[in-house]
Amino acid sequence: MDIVGTGFLASHLRPYFGDRHPEVTVIAAGVSSAGSTEGAAFDREAKLVYQVLRRCREQGRTVVFFSTASTGMYAGRECPGSEEGPVFPRTPYGRHKLGLERVCALSGARYLVLRLGYVVGAGAPLDQLLPALARQVRSGLVTVFRGAARDLLDVRYLMLVLDRLLTIGVADEVVNVATGAPLGIEELLAALYRRLGTSPECRYVTQDLDPVVVDTAKLRRLVPEFAELDFGPAYLERLLDHVDSPHGVTGTITRR
Repeated sequence: MDIVGTGFLASHLRPYFGDRHPEVTVIAAGVSSAGSTEGAAFDREAKLVYQVLRRCREQGRTVVFFSTASTGMYAGRECPGSEEGPVFPRTPYGRHKLGLERVCALSGARYLVLRLGYVVGAGAPLDQLLPALARQVRSGLVTVFRGAARDLLDVRYLMLVLDRLLTIGVADEVVNVATGAPLGIEELLAALYRRLGTSPECRYVTQDLDPVVVDTAKLRRLVPEFAELDFGPAYLERLLDHVDSPHGVTGTITRR
């Protein structure tokens, strides 16, 4: 597998896949923050995607592009958000990712677009949701959006899904990759309070975008193993354990 990028996702893709799926190029670089509004960063990612698509079309390779299933893509009356639409992105980030999805579809290259939930796991960037919340909890003051909810996807499950989709030859498709069960901010904070042994002051700000529920029917049909995964009450604790693994963000969320 040819992996373009050096960040969080690339650091998991390389050891997991090694030299398997040699006909596939995965774009694991570009804008990763759902809150981004930086036009220059969007332009850099677009140019990179164009280059990779042109090269892969000429070489007969399959391109994997990571899009988003966040609040920027799906929200409100369009939920649960499905791959078949309708889709009316509500943020610059969502509109940017949807535009690049369309570029993939029209490129002439064989492609697979994965709309991702909030991917978390070992080696997570410090500005990612869980490490950032943990940092606030330790500081004694937490500021969050009232009513916010996020669909947190274990990065290990993303590896499983991608491997399965490539093995069975899924191409020229858009697939949501998320749990379908978003976690509320209060639940996330309660888990962090228990783990870190503290109860900081919590300040709520203007309500977040409408909570997003992602339709995972297509994913569960294509990857039966995913449908068997347990996203019940113990799932969040397993996520926190993974973020705190020896290869993760040492000391960020470690229990006291």
